Amino acid sequence: MAQLQLEIVTPDRLVLSEPVEYVGAPGYEGEFGILPGHIPFLSALQVGNLYYKVGGRTFFVFVAGGFAEVSSDKVTILAEVAEKATEIDVERARKARERAEQRMAKQQENIDHARVQAALARAMARVSCRSRAKDAGTCEM
Repeated sequence: MAQLQLEIVTPDRLVLSEPVEYVGAPGYEGEFGILPGHIPFLSALQVGNLYYKVGGRTFFVFVAGGFAEVSSDKVTILAEVAEKATEIDVERARKARERAEQRMAKQQENIDHARVQAALARAMARVSCRSRAKDAGTCEM
């Protein structure tokens, strides 16, 4: 089966570099999929779950912000934050979600609502990423 090289890079580290069969990513205009031989393009990414397939198995990576650069045989993800599902601390993400929900419920004027909503979105996406990986059998809870 034809493959393409997937590289996920953050300012701190190389998160992943491996040949894959398919990549699905959370673009700002919606999720997009990439197969080998895809037409080149560049897309901004939103907070969400990127997934890729290798040997019929699906793996998940949480991404927050950044860009996807696609060529016919390579996908490069330049993300502000990226964590493999196996690296996500679910309890920490749940606590972050609870804190964000509590801040939003207070309705105080001095709260930066956009920042709180972004924190909530990141926490929910992390929990979702881990859960989807568990359902796919590629990560233990």
